[in-house]
Amino acid sequence: MYPHERSLVKKLADKPFALIGVNSDKDLEKLRGRVEAENITWRSFWNGPEGRGGPLSLEWDVMGWPTIYFIDGKGIIRERNKRNEEMDQIVTALLAEAEAL
Repeated sequence: MYPHERSLVKKLADKPFALIGVNSDKDLEKLRGRVEAENITWRSFWNGPEGRGGPLSLEWDVMGWPTIYFIDGKGIIRERNKRNEEMDQIVTALLAEAEAL
């Protein structure tokens, strides 16, 4: 998914859009190398040494990886786990709503 995510971040750089990741790798040093190698330029949080059982995934009740939340300008989760064209459609719709505010 990284190539698609990179393209969204680049395409929407001047829009009210943020991509935020949570990474479940247990080894922080390996994660840092992967972030650099994959050219992940957006904010990505580490879920801790517990990996998938870390505090962020427990708080958000994440059961599978990747889990994708689409959160609107009011902080409400509007969709989950859409990818590719569906992801683009949802992001476009949410941006239109945000720009209309």
